[in-house]
Amino acid sequence: MAITGKPLGATAGAMMFQKGGNAVDAAAAMLAATCTMWDTLHCGGETQALIYHPKLRKVIGINALGVAPTGATAEFYRSKGYDHPPEFGPLAALTPGTPGGLMVMLAEYGTLSLQEVLGPAIQLADGFPIEAQLANTIERQKSWIKQWKTAPGIMLPHAGSGGREAPEPGEVFVQQDLAATFRKLVATEQAARKAGKSRKAAIMAAYDRFYTGDIAQELVRGMREEGGLFTMADLANWRVKIEEPLCTTYKGIEVCKLQQWQQGPAMLQALNILENAEVKAMGYNSPQYVHLVYQAMNLAFADRDFYYGDPAFPPEEPMKGLLSKEYATARFASIDRLRNDAAAKPGDPYPYQGGTNPFAGLLATWDNRNFLPKDTTRRSGQQDRPTRPDTSFEAQRREAFHGGTTSIEAADSAGWVVSITPSGGWVPAVIAGRTGIGLSQRGQSFVTRPEDGPFNVIEPGKRPRVTLTPTMALKDGEPYLSFAVQGGDTQDQNLLQFFLNVVEFGMTVQQAAEAPNINSYQMRNSFGVHETQPGLMEIGTSMPESTRAALRAMGYRLRPMERTSGPINAIWFDRKHRTMWGGSSNHGEDYGIAW
Repeated sequence: MAITGKPLGATAGAMMFQKGGNAVDAAAAMLAATCTMWDTLHCGGETQALIYHPKLRKVIGINALGVAPTGATAEFYRSKGYDHPPEFGPLAALTPGTPGGLMVMLAEYGTLSLQEVLGPAIQLADGFPIEAQLANTIERQKSWIKQWKTAPGIMLPHAGSGGREAPEPGEVFVQQDLAATFRKLVATEQAARKAGKSRKAAIMAAYDRFYTGDIAQELVRGMREEGGLFTMADLANWRVKIEEPLCTTYKGIEVCKLQQWQQGPAMLQALNILENAEVKAMGYNSPQYVHLVYQAMNLAFADRDFYYGDPAFPPEEPMKGLLSKEYATARFASIDRLRNDAAAKPGDPYPYQGGTNPFAGLLATWDNRNFLPKDTTRRSGQQDRPTRPDTSFEAQRREAFHGGTTSIEAADSAGWVVSITPSGGWVPAVIAGRTGIGLSQRGQSFVTRPEDGPFNVIEPGKRPRVTLTPTMALKDGEPYLSFAVQGGDTQDQNLLQFFLNVVEFGMTVQQAAEAPNINSYQMRNSFGVHETQPGLMEIGTSMPESTRAALRAMGYRLRPMERTSGPINAIWFDRKHRTMWGGSSNHGEDYGIAW
């Protein structure tokens, strides 16, 4: 089974199965293809993955998130008037992670060659008929794209025409530089194979060319020409991390996420909190259920905002305490069952792991209520850049919460299961020189002051705390659910409700992927100006008026939306019949192929 954000991307995955590849091969092919199609990501972004290894009977984490480059200090950004790194442009860029993540996954756990896996992406880079969604996004963002040197020549083929400058829907969109970069990687692999190297060593020879060879040199040259910071040493020193995931149990089901450099543990915390309640007895999307889910998310995301960060940098995040059942019980007991708590703040998990909070002073002054800087333009780093055309600030906030990235799910009969949430390098992205590589904008998820999150202050070599969060659930040690979703701060909100839809309310994965969710804006936005809007709740337009009235009485401000679940992709493993059920929501263009 192969599922991702674009039909052509899913087809690339299915092609790998036809070649005899496994789910890792299929996932890598889908990753390369969707990057090439700019499915709200490109090849210079970041890749986060969970892989179930059937022989080891364990879940493995892949951390292919780039790092802040040399010179990217808090003092540097504040000296330029930024309270956070900017949303777009060269100063938002991290070192590219997705190429390394793809090649390491393929080398370690795949079976096919890089040539085979990149084959569909090379064909797409040579030219594919661009769909309306991407074409129109490029047109809307052209004022940004024109700020940079290389991007206009690729993204705006009709520049200077006096009319539309982006490709027209259906026009063949060509990325010659990107195709050439892919072919260089394949050529390096093939030369290594001819020299007698193993499949794995040959793929890693291509990896080395990307991060230390001529491709790296052009990446750095092109990026620094645009005003970016990263160096050859930054690329050479970066490594993909293969790591242990963090897991909890919910009613006997083990749920796994990547570590606290991304927001996934917040879902684990919310599940721990909700395990103290009779969730099913409340009824699906009843006022009591919606209120409790919102409050559990308030508490878990407040902890995310304060405590999560790159575990490779001190101080150590208190994850043992945060994920303890005892801490969750205490957090559950603090919930007001009748009103929204607009002042919900991080808790203190240190006593639950036998320690003392080193940031008690910062915790005491933390306040999320209407956290919105007065000078939003300057805080977001847009004071000398064009605004997003035809979008209000409110629309930009919704876009940051919901938009972005894609998701990839793959599984095979041998038991391999892959869940990926890649992102970064979305339109408008800086393209680094003649590489064709669109670079990440993920630096904006850092903060520059400890009072805004002491574990997530930007430093060279550090990974920001990101929103990207694939999920794997096991039952009796075997895969039960694999799922992920597009979006930003909504990701673990939608995934939490999707999981409860299946486990508590008995929905199929397709029903659960389409079911209306609620979304909170009470946490600090991970993008732009990092604002909060306590009590704001997005709800599906199908929510009855009686439920809406009850929620308003609890202190919520409601924003009805036609679709609120996000583009969820998922696989459920039917243990009785030894088959798979795939789900792909009706929210976007996501698509799955099974055989």
